[in-house]
Parts: sequence; structure tokens; C-alpha cells
Amino acid sequence: MERALDEPNGLLAAGGGLGLARLVAAYSHGIFPWFSEGDPVLWWCPDPRMVLPTDAVHVSRSLRRRLRRGDFRVTMDEAFGEVLRHCAAPRQGESGTWLIPAMRRAYQRLHDAGAAHSIEIWLDGTLAGGLYGVALGRMFFGESMFTRRTDGSKMALVLLAAQLARWGFPLIDCQMRTAHLATLGAIEIPRRAFTRTVAELVQQAPVVSPWQIDADLVTQSA
Repeated sequence: MERALDEPNGLLAAGGGLGLARLVAAYSHGIFPWFSEGDPVLWWCPDPRMVLPTDAVHVSRSLRRRLRRGDFRVTMDEAFGEVLRHCAAPRQGESGTWLIPAMRRAYQRLHDAGAAHSIEIWLDGTLAGGLYGVALGRMFFGESMFTRRTDGSKMALVLLAAQLARWGFPLIDCQMRTAHLATLGAIEIPRRAFTRTVAELVQQAPVVSPWQIDADLVTQSA
């Protein structure tokens, strides 16, 4: 892992495929793929690593009020493919996406194998926001989130963290620092500490698929 480049931060290797066994092995060591259409598969393990402690999520007053309204429905693993599709859509002001078809197929295979999961927020019967990631043992590696209604992705993250904390997942991997995640309580830790923690957590018993949100957590999170 110490062979990873400083610039660009965390680039470790190039090449190889996105087969199920390779992806599981990579995530088990804190390594994730990230590349553009037409490029070889690039594998990353940045230093420092941004993580969100599941028991220390910052919920703003406005977001807390939004959760208290209770006019939404929460599901897990109900619309994984749809979450992937929304996450792959170009962001405002961007023309492309890193979540190219090969990557979407790879994460769908992980989901079919019980190693990738989604959480969905529904408002008025439509998907308002959500996120997905990879779960190995008791470690959750967040991959991407989207929102179609105000606070949709934030609601998904808060509720996912609450459920993961109950299941004994101490961290959500957020990969690289963003100001948005920092406002929600994410922090940076050294890569060495991160990979050591991952090595311990992935050995623990997984939560059996499909995942479901505990109903009482929806009200408790508010």
C-alpha cells in the first residue's frame, strides 16, 4: 500500500478487470477502482482517507426538521439498479460520469452476490435520493449518492449510518475528502490506520442480504 503515489493521491495500480473476486479482494484491502471511459482500470488507496463514524453523524437543524416530517418512505436493496442509474447521471455542470457502464455492471454483480447494497428515500412514490456501497464483514465502503429532492441524499446517509451503527459497522468509507461530507461529520484518518481497521472489520460476520431498515430508526434519527 505504501507504493501508492502521492500525486495523484493514492493511485496504486493500473489494469486488470472488474471481476467479482478481484473487486472483493481489492475492497478487502481498502482499494477501490475509479477510471474514465477508454482508460485502463485504475486502483486507488488515498492517504489520508475520509471516513464517517456511524455514531457521530452531524444532523443539521434543517435536516432534523425534514426527517421529523415523516412524509417519506425508506427502503434498502429495493431499487439498487435505479440507484446506480441515478448515481451515474452527470452532475450539474458536468458532461460525463465516472460510473461508466462497465462499473455499473461490476457493482450490479457485487449486489447480486450480496456484497453491495443501496438505501432509497421515496417521496410521493418517486425516488428522491439514495446511495450505494460495498459491504464486506462489518465494513461499509460508500461509493456514490444522488438526490432528486431537497436533502434526499443526506436523509439516506443519516439513516444508513444509524442502521449500520446498530449492526456494528463503526465506519463508512468516504474515500476522498469533500467539504459536503465534512459538514456531515466525516473526518480524515491516516491510510495505515484505515487499512488496519478494514483488515479487522472485513473478517467479521456479514449482515445477510437483502438488507432492511429498522422501522424505529426512522423516527429516532429525527
